[in-house]
Amino acid sequence: MVPVLTEETPVITAWSAISPWGLDSADFTSGLRSGRSAALRLDPETWDTPFDEACVLPDFDIRAVLGRKGTRSMDRVSALAVAAAGRLLDDGAGARPAGIGEGTGLVLGTSTGSAQSMMSFTRDSFVGDRPYLVDPARFPNTVMNCAAGQSAIWHRLKGPNTTLAGGRGTGLLALRYGLRLQRAGRAETLLCGAVEEFSPARAWLEWHTRGRRADQDSAGTGPLGEGAALWLLERAGTAQENGRRPLAVPLGLEFGFARDGGHIKDVLADCLRRLLTRVGVAPQEVRTVAESGAGGAQGEAEHAALVEVLGAAVPDGPRSAASIGDTSAASAAFQLTAVLALAEPGTEGLALITSVEANGVVGAALLSTRG
Repeated sequence: MVPVLTEETPVITAWSAISPWGLDSADFTSGLRSGRSAALRLDPETWDTPFDEACVLPDFDIRAVLGRKGTRSMDRVSALAVAAAGRLLDDGAGARPAGIGEGTGLVLGTSTGSAQSMMSFTRDSFVGDRPYLVDPARFPNTVMNCAAGQSAIWHRLKGPNTTLAGGRGTGLLALRYGLRLQRAGRAETLLCGAVEEFSPARAWLEWHTRGRRADQDSAGTGPLGEGAALWLLERAGTAQENGRRPLAVPLGLEFGFARDGGHIKDVLADCLRRLLTRVGVAPQEVRTVAESGAGGAQGEAEHAALVEVLGAAVPDGPRSAASIGDTSAASAAFQLTAVLALAEPGTEGLALITSVEANGVVGAALLSTRG
């Protein structure tokens, strides 16, 4: 099924990814193609975490990436989002791409914002010197929508500005929200995606959640990762006017909630059936499947649902989590971006992205990709 584009059809025309492989989209693509893991041994002098390794951006320095102006109090998750948006809004010659004005919106997925900023600020309120106790310039970092707000201010985006949190599937939720904003006429052009940081605070929270001290792999999720992935969502007519071609057409998204791990398979299978039926696609038409990479029982349930709906020969697809680790709220965003990055030039096909997690959010998206 290749959808017929009209001027109003929503399309994805560009993407950017900052990942443990590097700051550029080309680094992400080459890393995916190589299949190599981005995991690094952590220096205990730098990272006070219970884990020995993680998929972190090597030597990520906020001021080196964004400059000194306006970055004194910026935290890591905000810097990742601002940098990813900047790369998406660069036409390659240092200017903004044609047709992307101040009315452009931003829908950004996150987990909690920055757990590190929240915990550090709270600690300072107990141990800081009077009379000030805390640095007020760092208070905005404790708010969940700080990264989205910083990105909008930095890049002069005055359209709708939204922050979403929904677990590993947050990137898909952000795409659906962006499509709704577009359909409602709230914004013609949007940046959609998700961001996640690696920090000692997140590592310790994850360690307590997993209930193990250092045996990450037995938890089924591998080392923690970080990064940001964003896409440019606009109408096909706008893209054509400004010389951009569609990379993908979002055909539909479906979500469900599994109240426990034992229901993931059935809930996801129901989502997949609803999605394919609503879009009018037969299971055998799907050419690429990007699974979430969840390990253990969650991953088994996810794959079992795909087998039930698509058949035993589930099409292969990118496994970004196997290479860049557990990027939490940015997981589904990286899955979708991996599909775009690896689409063969001159080809068209249907790609399915699925997402599951222990907290219960289950979802799927179907794209028509155009390499």
